Amino acid sequence: MSDTPYPIDLDSIRGAFPPGSEAPPLLVDFASWLKGRPWGSVGCFSLQGQFSDSAPIVDGSPLRDRFSLFMRLPDGSAVGGWYGAGLDRDNPPIVGLGSEGDYELLAPSLDGLLAKLTSQQFDKAWSVLKPHEEVECQTVELAQWLAERPTGEAAAPDDGTSELPDFRGFVEKWSRDREDYWANHRLMAELGWRLAAHLPKGKNPWDKTRFEIAIVGTQYQARVLTRGPQPFEEAGSIESLLRDLREGMRRAQPELGLWYVMNFGLYADGRIMPSFEYDLRPTIDGEPAKLSEAKADLARAPRPERWVPKWLAAS
Repeated sequence: MSDTPYPIDLDSIRGAFPPGSEAPPLLVDFASWLKGRPWGSVGCFSLQGQFSDSAPIVDGSPLRDRFSLFMRLPDGSAVGGWYGAGLDRDNPPIVGLGSEGDYELLAPSLDGLLAKLTSQQFDKAWSVLKPHEEVECQTVELAQWLAERPTGEAAAPDDGTSELPDFRGFVEKWSRDREDYWANHRLMAELGWRLAAHLPKGKNPWDKTRFEIAIVGTQYQARVLTRGPQPFEEAGSIESLLRDLREGMRRAQPELGLWYVMNFGLYADGRIMPSFEYDLRPTIDGEPAKLSEAKADLARAPRPERWVPKWLAAS
């Protein structure tokens, strides 16, 4: 383990910041300082960017411009900036989106987070941010590096945290609102009715039948995930419904563009909870989706440059 360096991907970090915001010099310089150091020496994480789409939060796609997630933890948790209402977009507070439902405001700023790494002041839920016991600790070296930074970047680990908004409350309200939104969505209700033959047989409230939909331009594929992806009888009859949903979502939040994959679970009460993939190039009929079709989607529903997936931007 001591020979394994920290995984660092600056391109993905820069891309994870909302359009109009850039990765701060302190974060870029910290990545340079961290490069080559043993993984776990100042905490157990990787410096890699991701969108809120894939973070542990309900229906995270619409929140892309509210976060700049630049740190990934081994358990799937994510750490990054939060652009809440009234907060400083140039120096946002740093929050944690925990894979087990731990949502916490970790520091009032990026410099505050780095200061906490040096002092190891994390509670049990976020103890993974402390140095690994099997690796030589380098938090003293990090503290020395921070002390040499320009005046104004150093901050106490808990400086101003109590005056910041309630992040956990924000996430909990978002989750409730999105679950209610989809539970009462007209097209989701109709989709559940059309797929009634696939209602789960189990009696537990968490039992569900899972489906995967792929739409890229004129291409379309629908599969039920039962003993592997399988075609199902109703696939053709729900295509227009799903395309209407896709177009409605584009109109509601045009900067996201058009999603390529929709995964959803059908619960015993007919309720559907979807998630959407805007970046993955799906496989349709055993082949990667056609680039010409993806380009047509992008031309019709353009996105900010940094939100165009690499497989499409490089084509």
